[in-house]
Amino acid sequence: MISKTLGLATGLLAAVAGTQVPEFAQQYRQRLGGAIDELKAVMQRFDADAGASGIDRNEALKRLAGSSDGFTTRHGASMAQVTVRLERLEDQQRAFREAGPLHRLVVLAQAADPDLTRNTWADFEPATPVTAESFTIGGLAFFAGYGFIRAFAKPFHRRRRSPATTRA
Repeated sequence: MISKTLGLATGLLAAVAGTQVPEFAQQYRQRLGGAIDELKAVMQRFDADAGASGIDRNEALKRLAGSSDGFTTRHGASMAQVTVRLERLEDQQRAFREAGPLHRLVVLAQAADPDLTRNTWADFEPATPVTAESFTIGGLAFFAGYGFIRAFAKPFHRRRRSPATTRA
């Protein structure tokens, strides 16, 4: 009886903990979208400045990189990094959109941006999402927790004795 109760309690705790994985992924995707929006705004301003000078983004980056002024060269390198990061984040967002509910967790595990992951974790607020992936992960975690406790408690189970037979 105790092992069943302990198994259920552990299973429920594991289920709640397991649902945090899809919740973290969801909060990460929201932060990813915000980062992309901001980087796009930066690049739009850069492109507008380049256009006002009669050149495109690539030419502007080349001019900045080829400048003899250290500040200008560093600014060009920074803008080139912003361009690369924006493309990488947009690729990841596209991968999230194309992935199915459970596969989004794989996409996160394979290609998470370190800065976004760190900042998402710093601001993470636990919640129990009501999504298919949350129910699936929560259910798997419940059975894993329940099964672990039941298997661990098995050697300590008292064996029931059969009633003694009386001799006539």
